[in-house]
Amino acid sequence: MDIHVESILYEQKSVFIQMLELYLYDFSEFSNADINEYGYFGYKHIDDYWNEEGRYPFFIRVNGKLAGLVLVRSCCEHNHLPNPHNIAEFFVMKKYRQKGVGRMAATMIFDMFHGGWEVSQWINNVPAQNFWGKVIADYTDGKYHTFTAMEANSIGFTFDNSL
Repeated sequence: MDIHVESILYEQKSVFIQMLELYLYDFSEFSNADINEYGYFGYKHIDDYWNEEGRYPFFIRVNGKLAGLVLVRSCCEHNHLPNPHNIAEFFVMKKYRQKGVGRMAATMIFDMFHGGWEVSQWINNVPAQNFWGKVIADYTDGKYHTFTAMEANSIGFTFDNSL
């Protein structure tokens, strides 16, 4: 299985929006979000990924086919870390789950951005907590920290992969 991540170009914005809608539909199990009157969930930071420094959108591909997305930000929301990065959104289509696609994509993204990492999940999103716990433990050889941000209803992991 050929798994890779690629930067999303502005010209691919309509595909990016569609993929975000699939993600938001999937995530509505945890967010309890509803679609709007036009049939969309909507994502308010779409244009920010081309207009703001420190935002990086990626598609995940498996054997050349779109399989998910990863949104990276150069900041932390809950911790003070050197050269910070966080996973803003992470989505693997159900067809590709439990096959190592998410693990490989996450590893590729971590390898692309060195420094402090913050990866948070909503407290009610137990599948994401289990996924990230395993991926980060393996990636860091157990050298990570956990945190709780009750004001954001989040828990998560931090680590540093600086060279």
